[in-house]
Amino acid sequence: MTTIGETMHTSQPVPQDDDLADFHARAVALDGVTRRVFVSGSGPAVVVLAEMPGISPHVARFARWVRHGGFTVYLPSLFGTDGAVPQAEAGLAVLRRACISAEFHALAGKGASPVTAWLRALARLAMQECGGPGVGAVGMCFTGNFALSMMLEPAMLAPVLAQPSLPLDDPAALESDAAELAAIRARLERDELTVLAYRFEGDRHCRAERFAAYRAALGERFVGRVLPDSAANPDPPPFFRDVVASPHSVFTAHLVDAAGEPTVQARDEVLAFLRRRLYATPPLFAAETVL
Repeated sequence: MTTIGETMHTSQPVPQDDDLADFHARAVALDGVTRRVFVSGSGPAVVVLAEMPGISPHVARFARWVRHGGFTVYLPSLFGTDGAVPQAEAGLAVLRRACISAEFHALAGKGASPVTAWLRALARLAMQECGGPGVGAVGMCFTGNFALSMMLEPAMLAPVLAQPSLPLDDPAALESDAAELAAIRARLERDELTVLAYRFEGDRHCRAERFAAYRAALGERFVGRVLPDSAANPDPPPFFRDVVASPHSVFTAHLVDAAGEPTVQARDEVLAFLRRRLYATPPLFAAETVL
């Protein structure tokens, strides 16, 4: 795994609630289940999966960066209050509800969360609507491994796992079971694809043991990046400060939005990865245009 270098940074203000007005809120019915999906942009599709406790202003900011990078963003609402700044008590309540929901498998030994079947159907729909060679997905925290499970859908070409945190009760375990991992590895090798993953070195919820387990399961097809804790925004919203309580969210609450920062470098690496996989010919702009 590669460690991205340390740098100095300053704190950032807590954002206000985001009305998501620049996204089209659609009711998407797939496999008998209807969910709200926020869609915006043009070009190949990228499914952005919000971390706990939902589509925060920082998650929406990341989705806009992906959109500005030349993609159509599909941002499904899976839990929480869309657009809300993550508060500690409210966010913890969302986490507790998700942990007992039949849609999610938060604990070890249960395999991939059932919601991933719906997300694979969403990837198929996005491919039909947007065209291109395939679809990308970025999972974060609670949804981190969902982007990997989506690789069972042939339309999926570019999975990114940001601080994958399930199962919550076993830091060395993976949410996918052995059969799913074997099928995904076979697909990655057959199609010469890779999985890009990120975590902070001192993350309490996505530890080194988890990346080691991914590497053991996926071999060289797993590309893990580790950022120093000093690269994290020291003043995140209350849920991340009081509940998460460690450097964690590489592309959202703990990203420091300034040139040269390791988290910005990681974000730009993801955008470049998506461009390589989802454009037969790269778009005519450089990565710095998304800043």
